[in-house]
Amino acid sequence: MVTLAIETEALSKSYGRKQAASSVSISVTSGTVFGLLGPNGAGKSTTVKMLVGLVRPSSGMAKVFGRIPSRADARLGLGYVPEQFRFPEWMRAHEFLRFHAELAGVKTTDRQSEVTRVLREVGLEHRERDQLRTFSKGMLQRIGIAQALVGRPQLVVLDEPTSALDPIGRRDARDLIVRLRSDGVTVLLNSHLLSEVETVCDHVAIMDRGRIVRAGSMADVTRGHVEVEVRCAGLTTQTLSELEARWTAIRLGKGTGSSEVQTFTISVSDEYEATHIADVLLAGGARLLAMIPRRRTLEDVFVESVTTTDGDAIPAIRGRQ
Repeated sequence: MVTLAIETEALSKSYGRKQAASSVSISVTSGTVFGLLGPNGAGKSTTVKMLVGLVRPSSGMAKVFGRIPSRADARLGLGYVPEQFRFPEWMRAHEFLRFHAELAGVKTTDRQSEVTRVLREVGLEHRERDQLRTFSKGMLQRIGIAQALVGRPQLVVLDEPTSALDPIGRRDARDLIVRLRSDGVTVLLNSHLLSEVETVCDHVAIMDRGRIVRAGSMADVTRGHVEVEVRCAGLTTQTLSELEARWTAIRLGKGTGSSEVQTFTISVSDEYEATHIADVLLAGGARLLAMIPRRRTLEDVFVESVTTTDGDAIPAIRGRQ
């Protein structure tokens, strides 16, 4: 039986007349990594705060492992890294983490070993006795991740966890998320770094203007049309017309004339359909030099899913069905 770590139904939050989140319904399976995406002001952080019990919903339902997030027993199994973090700078790293170990219910005799463990997870074991005031912003973000891991929570919620990290730190954070998943921990990741989300997430939901506009497994969300870059020579006007009659989404590059190299991009439904492009070119006497397929990325899907600032949908490139 599938266990749901997070379940929401028509979850909404308004501040006066402003609707920050509207009818958000998601299901996150235990032991998976779920990505929450959207432009600034889409309602992601508001949704995250409702899930960790920091903001009370205006309407709808949210459960974390079957419990209401505001309940203390729900929070005990939850680790959280907020987008905006401020820690007591006068505390030393081990003091700060021991305090959180106490909050998490870790036994007194186990607290020091727990502090050592989480510091090692984020690569800061050598800074255990340093005051937080001496830490860089990236180190403070690592400490924030460490405190979220104290007590081995079942669910870790990361709200922009790598915004202050350098490329090496981001790689380490990705590796940590993968390790957490392999240990059966559920991770909810809110990030603007689409390549990061695409690398580690099993499922994703895209928000825009407070609503979920697209959701599904990473494979399902990115499944769709393939853009093929074609390079050929000897492309005649007649052959080009035949291509345009079958595939409407053609973008011509440089090169004209029957002997010059011509480059163009064409959108097809899948890689198998791309073989028909080669058939048309060869039948028309053209010499095929290269065909390079490119599948849709999460960035492509994101741009297709959200709207522009004036409310118009961003058009997607589509081939003829």
